[in-house]
Amino acid sequence: MTARLRLHELCGYRSGDKGDIVNIAVFADDEEVYSVIVREVTAERVRQHFGSLVTGTVERYEVPNVLALNFVLHGALAGGGPRSLRSDTLGKSLGGALMRLEIPVPDSLAPRRAPRPDVTWARQILDAGFDMFGFLRRLKQI
Repeated sequence: MTARLRLHELCGYRSGDKGDIVNIAVFADDEEVYSVIVREVTAERVRQHFGSLVTGTVERYEVPNVLALNFVLHGALAGGGPRSLRSDTLGKSLGGALMRLEIPVPDSLAPRRAPRPDVTWARQILDAGFDMFGFLRRLKQI
């Protein structure tokens, strides 16, 4: 295994929330992918991926009849919708974030890698000390 792919290149997902708990179901595209995610996408790995965003436990349930893993993240929304100071306290946000997790995959799955955009221009702007407020002031004058 030398290739690394993000979950969104291999899987679909559905997610939701209730209170301070997020549920994320990850659906593999096929049985080969399912065997890889069962091995690589553990509850601990998901917990590490979210870091301090998830303060409670992460539970994982295998659902092989639909080639899915279901994760329940406790303490994932800083108290839940109205109690949280986060700008986006919905489970769908964390579901999308989980899809960015990179995992090692067999070489046979490497062709599934989505093309990555060239964003070297962004690094050049950041390295040059781009002045966002100055840019916006100039834009307003136009």
